[in-house]
Amino acid sequence: MDDVLGLLRIRVRRGINLAVRDTCSSDPYVVITHSGQKVKTRVVKDNCNPLWDEELTISIKNPNEPIVLDVYDKDTFTRDDSMGNAEIDIKPCIECLRMELQGLPDGTKVDRIQPSRNNCLADESCIIWNKGKMTQDMVLRLRNVESGEVEVQIEWIDLPGLKGIQG
Repeated sequence: MDDVLGLLRIRVRRGINLAVRDTCSSDPYVVITHSGQKVKTRVVKDNCNPLWDEELTISIKNPNEPIVLDVYDKDTFTRDDSMGNAEIDIKPCIECLRMELQGLPDGTKVDRIQPSRNNCLADESCIIWNKGKMTQDMVLRLRNVESGEVEVQIEWIDLPGLKGIQG
């Protein structure tokens, strides 16, 4: 754990207009991978607009290493089908945390990130100060698939005794 900078809490909120992989719907779930870690949501049956609303936590050693979000369709007898993927870019959030801001009013927008070819954002993403913490809401456009977006929120968690991101 010595080289861990902190934890990232990822709230996987919902999927929007996900691809159909079964006859007329899909049974989607999300897998997030980073530096050999793998966490996943539950499967939502027969739904191309699933509501997961689940919190997944991973440890971060290197913020430049990609955090990949994959969506799959759960199949009973065959391999689960891919429904696209996206990368979660935490660098803007970490830059805001390094500013060491204190005492901002709740709801203050610290930064805005625009969708570009270099990120998977479907829409403008805001980093917001709330109750002494910074969170970033993102709508990620899935790649390698005909349609679909996933809404997530990320939050950095500093742990006592870890290196932290100030270094």
